[in-house]
Amino acid sequence: MMKNIFLLLLLVSSISSAQHKIKGTLHPKPKTDWIILYKIEGTKQVFINNASIKSDSLKISKKREVVGTFEITLPPSAKSGAYRVTYATEGAGFVDFFYNKEDIYFIFNPAFPDRTISFTKSEENISYKKYLDEIGALQETLDSIQGAVLQNPALKKNDTYKKILSTINKVQNKYLELSKNKYIEPFVKAFLRNNSPEIETFADNYMNNLKNNYFDKIDFSNKTLINSQFLTDRISDYVFYLHYSDDQNMQQNLYKEGIKTVILKIKNQSYQKEIIEYLISQFESSKNVEIIDYLFEKHYNALPETLQDKKFKTEKLAFFATEIGRIAPDFSWTEKGGKMKLSSLNESENYVLVFWSTSCSHCLLEIPQLHTFLKNKKNIKVIAFALEKDAFVWKNFSKTNLYGWHNVLGLKKWENEVAKTYKIVSTPSYFVLNKNKKIIAKPEEMEGLKALFEKK
Repeated sequence: MMKNIFLLLLLVSSISSAQHKIKGTLHPKPKTDWIILYKIEGTKQVFINNASIKSDSLKISKKREVVGTFEITLPPSAKSGAYRVTYATEGAGFVDFFYNKEDIYFIFNPAFPDRTISFTKSEENISYKKYLDEIGALQETLDSIQGAVLQNPALKKNDTYKKILSTINKVQNKYLELSKNKYIEPFVKAFLRNNSPEIETFADNYMNNLKNNYFDKIDFSNKTLINSQFLTDRISDYVFYLHYSDDQNMQQNLYKEGIKTVILKIKNQSYQKEIIEYLISQFESSKNVEIIDYLFEKHYNALPETLQDKKFKTEKLAFFATEIGRIAPDFSWTEKGGKMKLSSLNESENYVLVFWSTSCSHCLLEIPQLHTFLKNKKNIKVIAFALEKDAFVWKNFSKTNLYGWHNVLGLKKWENEVAKTYKIVSTPSYFVLNKNKKIIAKPEEMEGLKALFEKK
């Protein structure tokens, strides 16, 4: 019996010792009272646990101040990796760190998490933070010297540049040695930029060197790097910040060039898929339809069909179906006893597609005004799509007030399939099309529409 109790205590002790704690102090205490812990896997976050933020006091600069604290106990099964604590739904409301079978304690200002985080316990995170601080300060000095010479090539800064570069390399080698066989090793290997051995006097040479050697130290097959924010951030910086032009057409070509380079670097097709989906979501925020189409057509569609997420693709393409630059989704209607299709219209240089309703008082005032305004505009044809519950009022109104337009009846109102395709949530809604039915403008008001055609 005593032997069994002893074995049980030993088991409990071993389980307890295998558990590790994540403790955080937020100064000052944020308004929120919760935090969520995620593990980063590729470009995604996997929920691990959550905890409440409790109020506490801490002596800071000889003064007692209110702080927020939280604590999460990780299970013995918790895997080493990059983790994230989130405490806000918007902005810089998170901190990242590495977990590798050790307790982790840290303090930070929730308004400036990256700049203020300080680890008080965790050998790996303390060492990596010291590395980032040292190498970051030296790189900033090197960049300021390089920047000064690019602005004034007559400056004699090459010796100073080489001296700082030599110090950077020594610090890098020191931390490469300190990080050997540790979780942070691949990050230390990958972090340092491939700086030019000589100071550059021409901006084009500097940028070309930066772009051409940006990924030299990064192993795209390393699972530790893949399952962290590090690689995603580097890819994002390369595509969005190292490929920039004031010229819109050039900018689009630069985006494509940067994306192609990144995809070619990634041999793992599952990770390729993740990065392509990530980039699509980034370009979604700016509604850059051309680049989203490029990502699908040239890269996503090239993946094995078993890897492609058909639902993701359908939803994204449908979401952008009516953005500027897209061919307007086709639909048909009956007019004067015959079938008509939007795509088959061939009678004008421009078309105005307007969704309206006889139950919309604003429409009843505005649509006749639009009819009067466009009456003598020979190169503009209107398709007036009425969203109605029944046809009674629409028939009389359109015949009397909208002569010369293509008048389309859309029953079921907001549930009409064409209205849902065009994502109509209010009336009137305007789409301006060119002769090929490409959407070239989406004026929010009739005044904006009139401004487009004022001189036509």
